[in-house]
Amino acid sequence: MGFFDRLKQGLAKTKAALVDRVSDIMTAFRKIDDELFEELEEALIEGDVGVETSLKLVEQLRREVRVRGLKNGEELLPVMKELVTSMLGQGGAPLNFNPDGLTVVLVVGVNGVGKTTTIGKLAHQLKSQGRKVVLAAADTFRAAAIDQLQIWGDRAGVPVVTGPENADPAAVAFDGVAKAKELGADVLIVDTAGRLHNKSHLMDELRKIRRVLGREVPGAPHETLLVVDATTGQNAVQQTKLFKEVAGVTGIALTKLDGTAKGGVVVGIMDQEQVPVKYIGVGEQIDDLQPFDPKAFADALFANQ
Repeated sequence: MGFFDRLKQGLAKTKAALVDRVSDIMTAFRKIDDELFEELEEALIEGDVGVETSLKLVEQLRREVRVRGLKNGEELLPVMKELVTSMLGQGGAPLNFNPDGLTVVLVVGVNGVGKTTTIGKLAHQLKSQGRKVVLAAADTFRAAAIDQLQIWGDRAGVPVVTGPENADPAAVAFDGVAKAKELGADVLIVDTAGRLHNKSHLMDELRKIRRVLGREVPGAPHETLLVVDATTGQNAVQQTKLFKEVAGVTGIALTKLDGTAKGGVVVGIMDQEQVPVKYIGVGEQIDDLQPFDPKAFADALFANQ
């Protein structure tokens, strides 16, 4: 199965909860009126697009109806697809690579979102592109996190730098840089603890890691990737907002899209937080993390409509 087919399959629950419902509403109305727009607003909000973004989409739809002189509800779905595609952006946002040497990717996010799994899949992808990758297990608060990263490192065939449980995370990040330089690596990916936004001392630790990385490699981290779980819906938007303020997030990896009806949150994140979704995960296999393609996403979401 090609990735587009896997994407369609992975978005099936979101499509049923969001696009199919929107389509049913549009088809049910013979004429375009305020009641139709109110029903659409409600469907978008319940589809986890978010209140602010849902209101914006419906307002844009009203404007397009006036400009295009549309009369029938059935004419609205292609317009809705255009608006959603536009909100998602015209092209995917690639990973930020350091043109002058080692690229450092800092990966952040709360526990349970699939952070370590995402790192393993990203390492596999970068290695398959011919890049030399090193991982650093700077989530030292949980022995299980270190072990899990080692398993994914073995699976991807890349070295993992670890320290003892409860070691200073910034020291592990420092050792990771040293190992990456020693091996002539192209990319260092640094795992961090699942820091909750109300734990200020953990956020201070994250700042310390960033300072150490920046001191050892100019401009590092070159990418700060926030991993969020699509199944959490609007909570993913809140996490993006908070980590953006504290960690200088430059991109998002959205996981578990295949297990949720809340995939509409992609639209809300891109619209409200202006942070590009760079990767999406639609399965458990090592190659199921893929660069986010806005057009392919919209095509899969609105397929067969």
